[in-house]
Amino acid sequence: MTPGISTRDVYNALRSKLGLSWLEGHSGSERSIRGDFPGAAGQNLVGPLNCIHPNRIQVIGHAELIYFASLEPGFYRDVLDKLFDARPAAIVLADGIEPEDALLAQAAASGTPLMSSPLPDNRVTGELQHYLARALAERTIDHGVFMEILGIGLLLRGGPGIGKSELALELISRGHRLVADDAPHFSRVAPDTVTGRCPPLLQDFLEVRGLGVLNIRAMFGDAAVKQEKQLQLIVNLQSMNDTELRSIDRLQGSYSTRDVLGLPIPQVDLPVAPGREMSVLVEAAVRQYNLMRNGYDATEEFIRRQQQAIVDG
Repeated sequence: MTPGISTRDVYNALRSKLGLSWLEGHSGSERSIRGDFPGAAGQNLVGPLNCIHPNRIQVIGHAELIYFASLEPGFYRDVLDKLFDARPAAIVLADGIEPEDALLAQAAASGTPLMSSPLPDNRVTGELQHYLARALAERTIDHGVFMEILGIGLLLRGGPGIGKSELALELISRGHRLVADDAPHFSRVAPDTVTGRCPPLLQDFLEVRGLGVLNIRAMFGDAAVKQEKQLQLIVNLQSMNDTELRSIDRLQGSYSTRDVLGLPIPQVDLPVAPGREMSVLVEAAVRQYNLMRNGYDATEEFIRRQQQAIVDG
């Protein structure tokens, strides 16, 4: 799902942070800004004045003023014409720059939103790029319980009634943190990063069969919940009979990847069976993941030792 936002959305979101003032062009408040990931980097959404490859939001700072001052009057008018003919979503004057009458007049005539900020142009550009990268990130909803386990963003998946919420509650009791229950929202905010967060309606809540809806923040304190986390590992809970359990590779385990917004996320399938301490197994899966991403593979180490024992024997 690829979202779109308007100039008004940008203004409302960053008005306080950037000290934005809307000077002219209010009729263009619904100009659309859309992006297909990777968004800003690929579509010139925000940047300093560029009339050759126009940005959707053109930022004008002191460097651009120096450039304007060096132009002959005729060339200056041509630059302004190109600036407005490109129909940018907005033009933002940084560094507290006061607009010239010609700029105000063309903004009003073309319905182009013209804004100003007292902050330096690099700060304005950076904040706009950061906001748009998140606002226009590709999104999806996945069913499960999203948690932070030992600093790692982990999604618990599995069929209905398999015990995801009960396991999440046990993990929270062991000091880990809840991000979202049932329907975490995931966004691809960078080429190699998917983050998950909880929709506002479900914030802090965990539904456990037999207990109903629990407010985790009220029960365990602020440290038991987290607003957002990068998705790094998926644990898929599976109900298995004895035959299926025996078919699992005892040496390699059950590892794979799952595609989330175009990124392969490591996944481990954990059998749910009587007598298995699932919270301990989930913690072990996270510790194993940390070792593997740091280059250590316990299976390879075991095989190496076995081969060495054969040689020595």
